[in-house]
Amino acid sequence: MTEAASPPRTAGTPPASPTAEEFARVQQSTEFAELRSSYRSFAFPLTVAFIAWYLLYVLLSIYAGDFMGTKLFGNVNVALALGLGQFATTFLIAWWYSRHANAKLDPKAAAIKARMEAGE
Repeated sequence: MTEAASPPRTAGTPPASPTAEEFARVQQSTEFAELRSSYRSFAFPLTVAFIAWYLLYVLLSIYAGDFMGTKLFGNVNVALALGLGQFATTFLIAWWYSRHANAKLDPKAAAIKARMEAGE
């Protein structure tokens, strides 16, 4: 089955869905490459850093029990402080990503979407 050509757009009618060819053309554009690069340059290093931080916590828990059991104050030891640090880090990264997406990714994505909806 072949796809028929989209009818011409008139004012007041919703735009037709983009075709596979239109998506492929946008994917090859410089604008999309910049969006992808901006996302990857933020997400990949943070993901690697967080996984390394998590694995350090796990390895310390397995191999450095005496260190992790060191009391900091009251009943709070190093293991509890680092474990709570995992939660804090998760929320910090989510907040930071949200700010990054709002400032850098969303405007670029909106421009690409608007261009596709306009049929360019």
